[in-house]
Amino acid sequence: MVTSLVTGGAGFIGGHVTNELIGLGHRVIVVDDLSGGYEDNINPKAEFILGSITDHELVQKIFADNRIDYVYHLAAYAAEGLSHFIRRFNYTNNLIGSINLINESIKAKVKCFVFTSSIAVYGAGQLPMSEDMVPAPEDPYGISKFAVEQDLKSAHSMFGLDYIIFRPHNVYGEYQNIADRYRNVLGIFMNQILQNKPLTVFGDGSQTRAFSYIGDVAPYIANSVNVPEAYGQTFNIGADQDYSVNELATTIMEIMGKEVAIEHLPPRNEVLHAYSDHTKAKEVFHITNYTTLREGVARMADWVNQHGARKTKPFHEIEILEKLPSVWVSDQEPANIVSSDNNILK
Repeated sequence: MVTSLVTGGAGFIGGHVTNELIGLGHRVIVVDDLSGGYEDNINPKAEFILGSITDHELVQKIFADNRIDYVYHLAAYAAEGLSHFIRRFNYTNNLIGSINLINESIKAKVKCFVFTSSIAVYGAGQLPMSEDMVPAPEDPYGISKFAVEQDLKSAHSMFGLDYIIFRPHNVYGEYQNIADRYRNVLGIFMNQILQNKPLTVFGDGSQTRAFSYIGDVAPYIANSVNVPEAYGQTFNIGADQDYSVNELATTIMEIMGKEVAIEHLPPRNEVLHAYSDHTKAKEVFHITNYTTLREGVARMADWVNQHGARKTKPFHEIEILEKLPSVWVSDQEPANIVSSDNNILK
């Protein structure tokens, strides 16, 4: 039986990729530290290891104890806007943790390393973002993702490690952590609506994103190892149609049947418009259609209504307070702030 290791399998995209792999007949081992995911997101047919990929000894043990055929690396702390203020935390989790996995994958001679990167690697490039553009990430999160992409190419050149890179964007749907106030705008809005709170929008809400339903992303990531043309390639994957945050807020309120106030906060340092070209993914994976925003939001809202509101976990890893948006400052307890020196939409 084919054995696949899924990092971040208790999280949103990782949970769905795990389901898809089990459907393909894989034995799946999930490793997750539950910092952003939930154990009930993990398919009961998967084997669960509680731990972090930043623990290189744990990663070494997982590979020593199992013959891993494929690695699906989805574990990350994916908060672009917040990454400016958690630089060490960002690089430890998103870069060093990835290198731990790549090291062991090289030694174990895994058949393919599938990595979920991000369109954050592009920065504020021309639109639509396409794979032939030269990445110019503008935040530490994007920098860390691009560094892993480069390392995978180096590992292939030196050791022959096969890889596939995906750059998804603004993915939403069932399993999403709606309690995370720093990322995943659909989850944030739905959680606020369930609590009868105003929707918090940074700036005037005119910034646009192509919001991508999970069902249009996870199946292609999971099955990619069975597509020879995908090896050694990088793919944008997600929806084509972009919407403003204001349009998104209106759509969510309509579908959830509840209207609340919208509170406009000071704008953040973020890319105002971000959407990708998906020609390459459509050709290689034979993608022909996408879930509409209203249909995808309705599916997610049904799941959210079943599970109810979730309380935001305190996050005490802020390293820099200077220029930190005021809405995030309230989360911090002085004793836990690493340095007093001095949602992006994801």
